[in-house]
Amino acid sequence: MVNKRTPTTRPPGRHVTRHPAPRPAPERRSQADRRQQTRQALLDAALGQMEAGIGFEALSLRRVARAAGVVPAAFYRHFASMDELGLALVEDSVLALRSMLREAREDGPAPERVIERSVKILFAHVREHRRHFAFVAQARGSGNAVLRHAIRSETKLFASELATDLARFPVLREWSTSDLQMLAGMFVETMISAIEAFLEASPGGGVQPPTPEAEARIAKQTERQLRLLALAIPQWRSRP
Repeated sequence: MVNKRTPTTRPPGRHVTRHPAPRPAPERRSQADRRQQTRQALLDAALGQMEAGIGFEALSLRRVARAAGVVPAAFYRHFASMDELGLALVEDSVLALRSMLREAREDGPAPERVIERSVKILFAHVREHRRHFAFVAQARGSGNAVLRHAIRSETKLFASELATDLARFPVLREWSTSDLQMLAGMFVETMISAIEAFLEASPGGGVQPPTPEAEARIAKQTERQLRLLALAIPQWRSRP
C-alpha cells in the first residue's frame, strides 16, 4: 500500500513572505570627524607634493587640493592660505617632538641615561615623521619669513621648556634663569643639527631613512656632543 502525503494547504489570501534580515546601518561619521579627515588629507597632500620634489614655495592651494581629492573651496574651510597650512605642519612636527622628549626626561631614568634615552626617542620620532622634518629643515632655510619666524618661536619655546626641566637637577638648581636658557638652547641646537644630519644621510632628501650604520653613527655623535655639554656643567658658575 502506497502512502500518499497530503499536500499542505494554506488558507487562501494568506502568503508567508520571508524578509531578509536588516543590514546594520553604516557607521556615520560626525561632521567634526569629516572636517578633521579633510584637514589631514590636505596636510598629507602637501607633504606628498614636497616629497615628490616640489618646494613649498612652488606649491599652490589648487595643487594641494587636487592632490587631496577636494575642491579648492574646501581648502579655505581649513586654511586661509598656504602659509597657514605651513604653520600647521610646523606645529604638528615640533609639538609631537617636544611631547616625546618630555617623556624621556619625566619617565624617571637616571640622570646619566637621560641623554641616551632622549637621543633614541629623537631618532625614532624623526624616522617615523621624516616628511615633516624634511619640510621643517627646508622651511628653516627658505625665504618664507612667516615659516622661519614660526620655527624660531617653536625652538625658543622648546628651549624654555627644557630649561625648566633642567632646573630640577640638583647640580643646576643654583644656575640663573639666563644660564639655564643658554644651556637648553645649546642642547636644542645640537638636536636640530642631528635631525639635519639624519635627513642629509637619507636617500632622496628624507624619503627613505638612512642606513642603520649611518643612523648609528649620527646618533653616537649626537650623544657625544650632548655629553660634552653635560661635562662642563659642574664647572660653570652663574654670575649676575
